[in-house]
Amino acid sequence: MSGVRQGSEQLDRGVKKRAMAYRYLEDIAIADIAFEATGRDLNELFTSAADATMNVMIENIESIEGREGRDIELKSGEPDMLLFDLLQEIIYYKDAEQLLLRIKDVTISEGGGSYLLRAMGIGERLDPKRHEQRADVKAVTLHHFNVEKEQGIWKARVILDV
Repeated sequence: MSGVRQGSEQLDRGVKKRAMAYRYLEDIAIADIAFEATGRDLNELFTSAADATMNVMIENIESIEGREGRDIELKSGEPDMLLFDLLQEIIYYKDAEQLLLRIKDVTISEGGGSYLLRAMGIGERLDPKRHEQRADVKAVTLHHFNVEKEQGIWKARVILDV
């Protein structure tokens, strides 16, 4: 759709159509934040991407203390969807429990045509007095989402919907 779309009054099969009471506007709300994370292996890449995601939500991620933990275990047929699921998990805990998690001790193993991730999420409940909030991340998008190994370094491109 380009520009502004407007309606007009017409008669169609005896039913009077009304002028549209709305219009579509393009390029008004661009609600995405993109980042690229890197790592020497998948474990390091996933840790970096998790920190990047948390840092979009919280300015001072170093202020997140290890008061609570969550065991995280995920399985997927592809490493990119495994990362997608991990980042969605971080967002879920932030939304459902107001729990800010930093991902530690990531272990990714491959076998039987799938990847298995085991990790520990360490963090604490959101405290607005100590945690400077930046953006409310709603979801990870699949738009341009990519995980690949390039010249011995793993890279991920992620776009977050805010």
